Amino acid sequence: MDLYIDTANLAEIKEAAQLGVLDGVTTNPSLIAKENVPYAKRLAEICEIVKGPVSAEVISTNFDGMMKEAEQHIKIAPNIVIKLPTTFDGVRACKALSDNGVKTNLTLCFQPLQGLMVAKAGAFLVSPFIGRLDDIAEDGMELIHKLRQVYDNYGYTTKILAASVRHPKHMVDCALAGADVATVPFSVIKTMLNHPLTDSGLKKFLEDYKKAFGG
Repeated sequence: MDLYIDTANLAEIKEAAQLGVLDGVTTNPSLIAKENVPYAKRLAEICEIVKGPVSAEVISTNFDGMMKEAEQHIKIAPNIVIKLPTTFDGVRACKALSDNGVKTNLTLCFQPLQGLMVAKAGAFLVSPFIGRLDDIAEDGMELIHKLRQVYDNYGYTTKILAASVRHPKHMVDCALAGADVATVPFSVIKTMLNHPLTDSGLKKFLEDYKKAFGG
């Protein structure tokens, strides 16, 4: 399973990249707004750090606007992926861009039929939001399982990118369910390496060494 970081913060991206486990980046208007920098400038800075897919979300909600924004975004770097909403106009833009070799990420997917439609339109990625489904007492992981089955049934190549990942348990469940990618905040990436037995084991090793050799 590929690992993307969901942020527009350069310090977080650099630190995650230094681990050697980072495959891509996802951004959205909310994350960019927190950084208080021009959108295109920040996307270019991210693409200098990460050579994998970098999702750049459009602001427009209509087809013409989406296409104009996409035209500008793809000029920034060859690894830009155009992030579109899973709406009628978003799927239409997905089809138009995909037919021209532009990779797309269809975001805010909340049910299997949305996933089916974007795959038929040629999406490179689909982003089901598992945490937000959990928030309204639905099972977000069930959507990952259903999308995996639908795509496997019919041979769709669209990658399932689990989004709105809140904690390490989500990550384990996504990997077991067959998600192709998970995009997570930096805080979750850091906790993925945590375990109390690792900490206590390391502490004991060091204590035993000091008893034997001093220092």
